[in-house]
Amino acid sequence: MKTLTAKEEELMRIFWEHGAMFVREILDLYDEPKPHFNTISTIVRGLEEKGYVAHKQYGKTYQYYPTVTAEDMGNASLKNIIKRYFNNSYLGVVSSLVTEENISIEELRELIERVENANKTK
Repeated sequence: MKTLTAKEEELMRIFWEHGAMFVREILDLYDEPKPHFNTISTIVRGLEEKGYVAHKQYGKTYQYYPTVTAEDMGNASLKNIIKRYFNNSYLGVVSSLVTEENISIEELRELIERVENANKTK
């Protein structure tokens, strides 16, 4: 998956929360000062070019909808972070979490159990 800018990610979150939308509907969700219609339209078309959204045409206007789920995006982002910052080492990620005390013993036990169960089904 191609990486997203902060604004693209913001719009994807809107799509995931609200579903299919017209650009005008997206604009209505913003507080003042609202971004310009053309700005949002350009970002949405960029998301479409990257394959994250698609559209249905209604006359001269388009209704856009997400083509990837938030979960798929999260999984792809996590894989990218592990590759870029942890030399593709899942052990490195878990070690970092342990070192920073961001994961408990109970969570580690649950993780081990999940890995063991996943290996049993293979």
